[in-house]
Formats: sequence, structure tokens, C-alpha cells
Amino acid sequence: MKKLFSLFMFCMLATIVFAQQKPSLYDFKVTDIDGKEFNLATLKGKKVLVVNVASKCGLTPQYEKLQQLYEKYKDKNFVIVGFPANNFNGQEPGTNEEIKQFCVDKYDVSFPMMSKIDVVGENKAPLYKWLTEKAVNGKLEAPVQWNFQKFMIDEKGQLVDFVPPREDPFSEKIIKWIEK
Repeated sequence: MKKLFSLFMFCMLATIVFAQQKPSLYDFKVTDIDGKEFNLATLKGKKVLVVNVASKCGLTPQYEKLQQLYEKYKDKNFVIVGFPANNFNGQEPGTNEEIKQFCVDKYDVSFPMMSKIDVVGENKAPLYKWLTEKAVNGKLEAPVQWNFQKFMIDEKGQLVDFVPPREDPFSEKIIKWIEK
């Protein structure tokens, strides 16, 4: 009877511990801009900057600085992952193929780009629910304000913080986080 009770208590404790664990970036699979599955768990051990992007926005020139940031730190366990989204004034109307062509032709983007998703609203992608909702990420509320909002994820796949869309990719906050 004691063994049965001990086993029961162990199972209850394990259930409580697992229920309290929040998802990490590594729990998500997305689709890349070429239509292939991209398991975000492949980014384990890297700092990840997740950015919702758009091609026809006043902030679109940030692509250039994002690419420069990626080039500077990509060999130091850092990666940027871009998610095109057409949620703000139709500023990303293109197809995935058109978006990819634009990014390569205009800004020579070489960091991973994913398929177009929704980052707000009732069709918000599960990854963006995790990034923006404290009830899901266990860290903070960070609703996407506009194109080019930047989310900082640590090497363990946990949300660290975010910077608003207008903040430069080379902002002190981002650079200190990368170099820490």
C-alpha cells in the first residue's frame, strides 16, 4: 500500500511539474518561404531574433540593417528569422515567391525567411501567440504593434524580451543582448 501511495504521489508531482513548464521556441514547427517544414528546434543553442517583416512599409529599409546584424553575429550562435505578415495596412501583399525575390534582390537577405503568416488577430500563428501572450510564454505581454517588431529568444529557446518596430536592429538593447 505504501508503494502504491508513493507511486501515486510521484505521478501527481510529475504532472504538476510538467504542467508548469511553458513551451519554448523549440516546440514550434513552421513553414519556410519555400514551403518546407522548418523545425525551430534546429536553432537550439543560438540566440534568435524573430521579426515580422513587410516589403511595402516605411520600416522596410530595416531589412538592410537586419542583414548587416546577421552577417556580423551569425558565427557567434545568433540567427534572425523573418516572418512576412500582411496584417498592417496591406504592406506585405506579395506571394512567398515574390517576397523572397524582393528580399534577395533589394537587400541580399540570407537569414532564414519563413512563409507569410498572421501575427495578430484571430488567425494569429501559434508561434506568435507564444511570443505575444504572457499566458502562453510565461514571461510578458508583447502584442505586435506593427511590422518589424523584434523578439529576443535565448539559447534555451525562452523569450527574453522584445523591441518595438521603430527601434533600430543595432539598438543598444539588442546588441547588449547578443553580446552578453
